[in-house]
Amino acid sequence: MNNKNSRMMTEGIERTANRAMFRAVGFKDEDFKKAIVGIANAGSDVSPCNCHFDEIAVFAKQALRTNLTVPVEFHTFVVTDGQAMGHEGMKCSLISRETIADVVELFSRGHQLDGLYGIGGCDKTIPGTVMGMVRLNIPGVFVYGGTIAAGHYKGRAVDIVSAFEAVGQFSAGKISEEELHGVECTACPGPGACGGMYTANTMASAMEAIGMSISGSAAVPAMDSAREKVMRDSADALQWCIQNEVLPRDIMTKNAFENAIRTVMALGGSTNAVLHLLALAHEAGVPLSIDEFNAFSETTPILTDMKPAGKYVMEDLFRVGGVQVVMKMLLDAGMLHGECLTVNGKTVAENLKDVTVKLDGQDVLHSIENPEKSTGPIVILKGNLAREGAVLKTCGFQEIEHTGPARVYECEEDALSAILDGKIKSGDVVVIRYEGPKGGPGMREMLAPTSAIAGRGLAKEVALITDGRFSGGSHGIVVGHVAPEAQTGGVIGLLQEGDVITISASKKELSVAVSDTELEKRRSAWKPKEIKYKTGALAKFARLVSSASEGAVTG
Repeated sequence: MNNKNSRMMTEGIERTANRAMFRAVGFKDEDFKKAIVGIANAGSDVSPCNCHFDEIAVFAKQALRTNLTVPVEFHTFVVTDGQAMGHEGMKCSLISRETIADVVELFSRGHQLDGLYGIGGCDKTIPGTVMGMVRLNIPGVFVYGGTIAAGHYKGRAVDIVSAFEAVGQFSAGKISEEELHGVECTACPGPGACGGMYTANTMASAMEAIGMSISGSAAVPAMDSAREKVMRDSADALQWCIQNEVLPRDIMTKNAFENAIRTVMALGGSTNAVLHLLALAHEAGVPLSIDEFNAFSETTPILTDMKPAGKYVMEDLFRVGGVQVVMKMLLDAGMLHGECLTVNGKTVAENLKDVTVKLDGQDVLHSIENPEKSTGPIVILKGNLAREGAVLKTCGFQEIEHTGPARVYECEEDALSAILDGKIKSGDVVVIRYEGPKGGPGMREMLAPTSAIAGRGLAKEVALITDGRFSGGSHGIVVGHVAPEAQTGGVIGLLQEGDVITISASKKELSVAVSDTELEKRRSAWKPKEIKYKTGALAKFARLVSSASEGAVTG
């Protein structure tokens, strides 16, 4: 019975008024016997990441009707990180993930949907949509809107991170105002999510690896003709899940999460994957701890040379075979669970059976024997400065060992001003606190400060630690998600100017050279910062949100 849920809303004399409402939007007698599928559309004309989604939704409706289901479209929404970055608006970004999940839940439960076809692009729309699917545990498939094409300026490829880094270059006198404007005007040439292995492409890849998106879909560019096949095949996959009563929790098992983590590591993915995969596991009821990520980092080589630390973007990976080629290499090396089920009814191994790996004549992909880097891009650190954990991004470095004096700032804006004014010197550790899930509230990304450091040529000489997060575009010696955060009494809130901080990838350590006795003395004089938001979404988030080490979830 395909309309297992919706028949509760549409069958029987007592549902006469319900059916009357549906008839007003085009339902016929025969439609009430079909599965009603929600198209969760994160489309918006505010950003290139999502501006083309209405076209995807139109195509999806046609494909779903062909499969004898009845599509009903509803909108989630997007807070676009690139536009929200660097100001108060970024506080809304992570919160939007929770709200998107709530929208998916409320619409789907309120209208007793039989399935979900989720469309997302910008960072939080991906985990948020799938969190809603697995929370409800009704058949669902996630469709990524695709990556943006690279821009070009003066013969070189540029993207959104180029624009952020140009600010630091301009402030250091390395480029002219004309060049700054030139990068601004060419960085984003059309629709699609940010092009490097930043958070959107990382999470799209993770959803392919975990089995909630069809195989071969994550790397397809937004404007490539192959996207039509992705949309059609995704509709077919959803129909299979409905007919066979295959639910998200049947797909999103512990082994499937391990496949996602492994794939993210091999791609050189974003640190935000830690936060989002923990949140997805929480919704799926899968036991996953932040402490488990290091085992994958230590045993997974980076197989791609992708931005932000490398040269290439997602459309280059698509050109050499996409995420499925990377997964095929991992599977052949015994690094993936090939038996895991995916939304098209096939296992991971079955999906990858006929995928060929061609490494000659290109340098986007590297072999497992001769990787870009022998270990993964994400390391979980602990120590007296992060007893619950912190996330270090290692892309662009073989090893990270840094000890230096703390330069302490109470918010992102103050730190950015100091960097742009030349107050940060080689060897320093910039500390940005009260930007955590509760303290922000909202756990802002620090792309502007990290890009300013990189733009001034200090990416390998200055470290930055924060209880906030990083964009997937951040690179350098950067440590985020420091937990406990400052707002809840974490040691990051007790740091003083000049305290000596050590960051060690080899020892998995984040520590400050201050005795426990001195820290307790400081704690006795400490009190949390007053949160200025007293009502509304930010206030609710601050009251409800968990630690970053648990995914920063609210339920």
